[in-house]
Amino acid sequence: MSTTTLAVLVPLLPFLGAVAGLLLGRSAPGFVRPLAVLPALASAVLAVVVAVRQGGGTPIVASTELTPTGSVPIDLALYLDGFAVLVAVLVGVVATCVQLYSTAYLREDPRYPSYAALVSLFTSAMLLVVYSGDLMVLLVGWEVMGICSYFLVGHYWETEAARSASLKAFLVTKLGDVPFLIGLFALATDAGSFRITKILGTVAAGGLDHPTLIALLLLAGVAGKSAQFPLHTWLPDAMAGPTPVSALIHAATMVAAGVYFVARLLPVFEASQAAMVVMAVMAAVTMVGSGLAALAQDDIKRVLAYSTIGQLGYMTGALAVGDRGAAVFHLLSHGAFKALLFLGAGVIIHAAGTNSLAAMSRMDGLAKRIPDAFWTMTIALLALAAIPPFAGFFSKEAVLVAAEHAAGGHTEAAPGAAGWVVLVAGVLTALLTAAYATRLWLMAFRGRGPAAPDHGKEPLAMTGVLWLLAIPSLGLGLAAAPIADWFDGNDLTPTLTTSVLGTGAAAVGAVLTYALWQRASAKAAAAPAAAAPAPGATLAAAEQPAAVAATVSAATAAAESAAETPEVAEVTHEHPAVPAGPAADPGRALLGPLHRHAAEGFHLDAVYDRLFVRPVRAAASLVRFLDREVVDTYVSGAGAGPRLLGSLVRRAQTGNVQSYLSALLAGAVVLAIATAVLANVNAGS
Repeated sequence: MSTTTLAVLVPLLPFLGAVAGLLLGRSAPGFVRPLAVLPALASAVLAVVVAVRQGGGTPIVASTELTPTGSVPIDLALYLDGFAVLVAVLVGVVATCVQLYSTAYLREDPRYPSYAALVSLFTSAMLLVVYSGDLMVLLVGWEVMGICSYFLVGHYWETEAARSASLKAFLVTKLGDVPFLIGLFALATDAGSFRITKILGTVAAGGLDHPTLIALLLLAGVAGKSAQFPLHTWLPDAMAGPTPVSALIHAATMVAAGVYFVARLLPVFEASQAAMVVMAVMAAVTMVGSGLAALAQDDIKRVLAYSTIGQLGYMTGALAVGDRGAAVFHLLSHGAFKALLFLGAGVIIHAAGTNSLAAMSRMDGLAKRIPDAFWTMTIALLALAAIPPFAGFFSKEAVLVAAEHAAGGHTEAAPGAAGWVVLVAGVLTALLTAAYATRLWLMAFRGRGPAAPDHGKEPLAMTGVLWLLAIPSLGLGLAAAPIADWFDGNDLTPTLTTSVLGTGAAAVGAVLTYALWQRASAKAAAAPAAAAPAPGATLAAAEQPAAVAATVSAATAAAESAAETPEVAEVTHEHPAVPAGPAADPGRALLGPLHRHAAEGFHLDAVYDRLFVRPVRAAASLVRFLDREVVDTYVSGAGAGPRLLGSLVRRAQTGNVQSYLSALLAGAVVLAIATAVLANVNAGS
């Protein structure tokens, strides 16, 4: 079978699995799980075969005209280069892991058949984006992912949080898709084709008439899909969906689509230096802002969500300095350890009965209850913090090396200013990333208090997937040199300067967080005694220090925020009572007065509410008023006039023949008199 045929089957198999799952979900429920897992597994195997055959060599191109348009043609095209085949392997492997994991995690969910079918459709759409050689066909996969995310994030639609989160995700991404679509049409108009190869040829020949405008329009869509500032606010709220969906969205689909799109069309963006600077600033703000916000979150999934936003900022930063190899290398590395982190978080939620880090910090022995999740998440968090020799270290260093080259003026692909912006923000984000990764690990696995509930060993379908994903999280970085040959050939290995900067910043963040956690733990242990003074103690002795009072208040708020979501109620064996008392949270000491604002995402939702939501609602109210009070009045009047005339005419219809004859005679007399009068007038004149 040819490589092209195998490549067609890669996105087709999950699509067929989705259709079969929807058709047989109720009539043959025993086939639902095989139809979820087997097509994804077959697609992953075929993606590996396609990658081996392509081998990072000359791109494989195949196309057929989809439909005549009379102007710019639309082709059903494949474009298989090193980037496409490796990203497809990532998508296939992560999707298979998510489907297998979900068979145990959502085994009691009555809507599992539709969930599994949507995950398969989601996977198929992302694979279509990856393999497509035509932008209009790519757009189909792009939009299908958007609608799938709407349904999957809103899986627990009974709750207001899930409904709002799904609608927010859909609307915010569509807000970026509008300029994105305009940019696609403008790009195709300048190039005369939607084919990626022809567009890149036009760019190389200097044929773009409006490169800056096109690049910025496309960048708006990328910001929405890949959750970059200022369109990133939907991603943390999307945690209202099931945890395996979060793993799929964050690791291998949707948010990765925007980064992959820019990597595929990077020469279009490089044609505008202004667009590259804008991309660099966007990446820098995203990296630093998300790192600060992650330090203030109590929900373990929201911590990981902000982490994803920051890591996508690294990828966007690599693209802003003109190195798509570093960007996609970090995409592959991040996909492995972020899928592991989310699926590991699902095991923690499954065991602890809550997704609140504050509640976990008041449980003792959680790590012993779930040793598989403990060890694999430790590996993933070390990769996230970019500690050598884990995968995240090598891929993040590749980004910093690319930024260093651009800052030193060693590349013409991006201005030096973009390099400096990405380099400084990248080093600072390395510190913040290590800090919130250490905080998560300490609060989840080093809690102090009553023993964590013991529900026995977790299902093999969940723990086995964790160990499978731990392999690339640990060893993928060692493949940096051979992977470079699959990309543009740029060196992806770390340099001494960036290694010292990045690893040093990470070490500072981890050590500082650990020290502050020790101090917070000591205060938390002393808080109960300070809160309840012995009888007969003086008022001064009974008074709490301000810091202890603040800790108790924070702990109370954390206890109230301990998750009581449908997911937690469904996937846990029972709801253990959240232990009372303060939580040892080093994030508060790290952020100080900034903590309150970071916990709210720096109030961007409130800003958008005042700038956009309220004016739109006010305009809608005005339109409703005009429709009801003005338009409806005219419409009602247009009906009332004929109705009044009809009522008057109806009164003349009495049914009395004498009345009709009298009216006829009177009319004849009137006509005769009028005729005589007119005749006399005419004769006199």
